[in-house]
Amino acid sequence: MKCIFFALAFVVNPLFGCSQTTDEQDVLSLSKKKFTWLVQKRLDSLALILDERIRYVHSNGWAQNKKEITHDINSGKLIYTSISVKSSEVRLYDKTAIVNGTGIFDVTMDGKPLTIELSYTEVYVKNKDKWLLTSRHANRMP
Repeated sequence: MKCIFFALAFVVNPLFGCSQTTDEQDVLSLSKKKFTWLVQKRLDSLALILDERIRYVHSNGWAQNKKEITHDINSGKLIYTSISVKSSEVRLYDKTAIVNGTGIFDVTMDGKPLTIELSYTEVYVKNKDKWLLTSRHANRMP
C-alpha cells in the first residue's frame, strides 16, 4: 500500500506544481523585501542588494543607476507609498535568476501621486553566494 501511495504522489505532484528550490525561494523573498524597503526608504538594505552597475528602468522609460535610485528616494523625488505584488515567478539559469511579476504601485513622482499597474522583469545574479539585482524593467499594464 505504501508503494502505491508513493508512486501516486510521484505521478500527481508534477500535475499540481513543483516545490521551489532554495535559490528560487531566496530570490522571490528578496524581490518582495526590496519592495518593502522601497516603501520604507530602507536605503541601507537596498544598497546591499543593488549591483553597482544596475539599470533600473521605469515604465515611462526613465532609467536610473544605483546612485540615482538611492538619491531620488532619499530626496523625495520618488516616493513609493505602497506596492502590492499580484503575481511573481522566478526562473533560474545557473547563477542568474529572472523574476517576472505584476503589481500595483502607488508612488509620488515630483509631488504628483500616481497609481500604476505594472508588469516587471528583474534580473538577479549570484555573486559570492549573494543575490544582486542587476537589471529591472517595468511596463504599464493595458
